[in-house]
Amino acid sequence: MSTRTRVALDTSALMMPVELDVRLFEELERLLDSFEPTIPQAVLEELRRLSEKGGQEGMAATVGHDLATERCLVVDTEASYADDALVELAREGAVDYVVTNDRPLRDRVLEASRPVIALRGRNKLAITQP
Repeated sequence: MSTRTRVALDTSALMMPVELDVRLFEELERLLDSFEPTIPQAVLEELRRLSEKGGQEGMAATVGHDLATERCLVVDTEASYADDALVELAREGAVDYVVTNDRPLRDRVLEASRPVIALRGRNKLAITQP
């Protein structure tokens, strides 16, 4: 049985490497040592849709989608909207942290009594406790 820390990543987190030059997985290792990156299926779908737009956002979403499929455990949730799916995972205790730069999502996760990992400064991540 894995006792690794479960970390759910939202769409904005997976787009950070391109959009904000953040070394996402290295930063998470710095904060948590060992962790299991997890994403709801809805985040994968959102990245796929965004990747079709082209431009900087499309490129960031394509890289995020590739990272997600290569490095993350994809899980099914009742919710089909990405933010709702992440809050569902947090509420159910299915994940230990949620990584996001989305302020409304951050607030909802903190209300669900789960810590949030977000960008602090230019390219470092930090943990906010509920």
